[in-house]
Amino acid sequence: VQLVESGGGLVRPGGSLRLSCAASGFTFSGYVMSWYRQGPGKGRELVAAITSTSGGTNYADSVKGRFTISRDNVKNTVYLQMNSLKPQDTAVYYCNARWGTLGYWGQGTQVTVSS
Repeated sequence: VQLVESGGGLVRPGGSLRLSCAASGFTFSGYVMSWYRQGPGKGRELVAAITSTSGGTNYADSVKGRFTISRDNVKNTVYLQMNSLKPQDTAVYYCNARWGTLGYWGQGTQVTVSS
């Protein structure tokens, strides 16, 4: 099982980034996919999630209206489009795959928002 995140980097406040998470080794289409983040000195928090079938989404209040999660069940990839980035969005962003109590994590990608 592999979850490989990419797309992180340094961006100015107000800028945009698109994170990708490429999955392999499991039946991607059957899993709920989520993005979590962990900022400096903070715990890991849920940013956004997308269901396996209907594509329903859920967002943390802090990112609603700015971030969009999507998935491509052919490419086995989940995306996080992040717009209007703020310094408080600075964190390591992790991809998570979950099916019932079974879950997998990626290694994380750093996002730094700074002028």
